[in-house]
Amino acid sequence: MKSAVENLSPTRIKISIEVPANEMQPALDKAYQRIASQVNIPGFRKGKIPARVIDQRFGRGAVLEEAINDAIPSALAEVLVDNKIVQMSRPNVDVTKIDDAEGLAFTAEIDIRPEFDLPKLEDIKVTVDNAEVTDEQVEEQLTELRQRFGSLKNVERAAQDGDIVMIDLRGEHDGQPVEEITAQAMSYELGSDGMVPGFDDAVRGASADEVRHFVFTPTNGVWNDKAITVEVTVRSVRERELPEANDEFAMLASEFDTIAELKSDIRERLGRLRLVEQAYQARDLAHDALMEKVKAEVPEGAIQDEVDAHFEDGHGDDAHKAEFESDVRKSVKSRMVLDKLAEEADLKVSDAELSQWLVQEAQRYGMAPDQFADQLVQAGQVQGAIAEVRRVKALSHVLEHIQVIDQAGNKIDLETVLRGDQPDVDFDQAFDADSDTENFEVDE
Repeated sequence: MKSAVENLSPTRIKISIEVPANEMQPALDKAYQRIASQVNIPGFRKGKIPARVIDQRFGRGAVLEEAINDAIPSALAEVLVDNKIVQMSRPNVDVTKIDDAEGLAFTAEIDIRPEFDLPKLEDIKVTVDNAEVTDEQVEEQLTELRQRFGSLKNVERAAQDGDIVMIDLRGEHDGQPVEEITAQAMSYELGSDGMVPGFDDAVRGASADEVRHFVFTPTNGVWNDKAITVEVTVRSVRERELPEANDEFAMLASEFDTIAELKSDIRERLGRLRLVEQAYQARDLAHDALMEKVKAEVPEGAIQDEVDAHFEDGHGDDAHKAEFESDVRKSVKSRMVLDKLAEEADLKVSDAELSQWLVQEAQRYGMAPDQFADQLVQAGQVQGAIAEVRRVKALSHVLEHIQVIDQAGNKIDLETVLRGDQPDVDFDQAFDADSDTENFEVDE
């Protein structure tokens, strides 16, 4: 096989490939097998039709046309590997010759990952928030714990934020009931902003047996842009009575004998949480700092491929498309940089790491890990999953080498966090969550 690579720009190349007739045989064999499995010819079993019969019935030209479906991707992949070229977009292929005697010749224009330099990680410095725990934060956590052991009592006053109201709910549009906004004897904490927009404002100040109305206009779903009149009947108003924060409560709610010991434990737990929050913040800041330092042109073809795929159903206005394109541009650059960093650091993905990622992703989709893995295989996304895990490792590698300080100027040692030694936290999942890398679409 002969090939030549021409640089059209820093992010796009043109590859010319000639495949001799004798090297076309594997692709021809697959073409015959595919055709034989798809057609019915009297006197022959499906899938067992001889090549000569296929030639007679459909012509050798049809077989050659089918063969290029295998020959072109195979030849193109070989050239990319031999020349250490990273493909970033779908190829634009032009077949210039397909002949039984002379073989196949074609050209392919394709976007590639451009050459760029990575910065010295030791030169990157990020500043995170202080990990201090305030007395107010401890008291807030203690109050939440007391609420879990609290009781409710009916009150005769108007409802206010924090009260638990028992309500009946009924929605209608032009006299037609809206089942999605219908409920009986429903408990709700006023002020928690857990209902449709306008609910809290309408019910705040209402007393038991009082009826309130407001109008809600959904922005999606079957009732999109339709004004729905909502009727709320307040059946009762109750307030929480919290147990006193004393030693007796500490023994009831925890393994501690005194309220001082309980508060100390809360402070310690919040401190560990702050370390995790620092790690999250450091990860995001490190990623942004790395992207800012890398000067690389992003392949336009790679961006366009993702934009076209996302909007192929015709949805979205110009503003949404512009926003999505901007996000894709950042994501493509992130993948380029993290992939190159992983290559230079020689980062590998173990079976255990991939399995852990599969379990975490399966939980996100509400699927069993085996089912999720089967979906990846069927969609041809296994290599993409491995690349995703590798990019997460690359970002952790960055965190291990950069300088991290807090706002007070203290050096932050993330080594414990990166190793996952901190209790009560799944740190691998923490660094995987919301990472600026590609997402996988899996049919549920």
